[in-house]
Amino acid sequence: MGLIDLFKKAFMEGYATSSITIGTVLMCIGCTMAIAVYIYFIYKMVNRNSFYNKGFNISLVIIAVITSAIILTIQSNIVVSLGMVGALSIVRFRTAIKDPMDLAFLFWSISAGIICGAGFAGIAVVASLFVTVLILLFSATFKGTGTMVLVVNANTHTDEEEIMKAVREFCQYSRTRARNVSSSGMNMAVEIKTSKPSELIGRLMKLECVKDASLVENDSDIL
Repeated sequence: MGLIDLFKKAFMEGYATSSITIGTVLMCIGCTMAIAVYIYFIYKMVNRNSFYNKGFNISLVIIAVITSAIILTIQSNIVVSLGMVGALSIVRFRTAIKDPMDLAFLFWSISAGIICGAGFAGIAVVASLFVTVLILLFSATFKGTGTMVLVVNANTHTDEEEIMKAVREFCQYSRTRARNVSSSGMNMAVEIKTSKPSELIGRLMKLECVKDASLVENDSDIL
């Protein structure tokens, strides 16, 4: 059987019931790697975190390949499958995943490995395409909803109205999140949405009451 025939059989009929050979293993790992690399680039494209975690993205590829290898091994021998189930049951992962989208990509990677390992790479491909459409659809729907945090140090708390007036000139959305007042001046944090961050900072620095101002990207969204 040629490589093309083997490839077609893997997608159309699956290789779960066939004997585990070197060709089957290579086909399983190859299909899994192709889908995992695809997941890698999709995650890199839609990632909205302030700091892109390349290590996490690489781990998605590795997890998918390892999962497919485990599933492929389990179905080849009942004794080995029982041993692996027992070994994996004692594994504990303590790394917290804060972003729900990261959790979705992690589950996507594991699912792709399981499906490919079970011999249904075609299902994994179709499912991945549908997941991609959903991700891009919702990403486009909520595109541009990210906010920033403006931190301003002023001379006194009586200057707040003047500062907020300047903020409203350049922001579609503004909301004061924190306000600290002391004898030496006032510090305030304002959540804003603006398409002109440089102009905003320049306008604030022209105010005599403003000592300094800075913008920090915020990962949260507003409706």
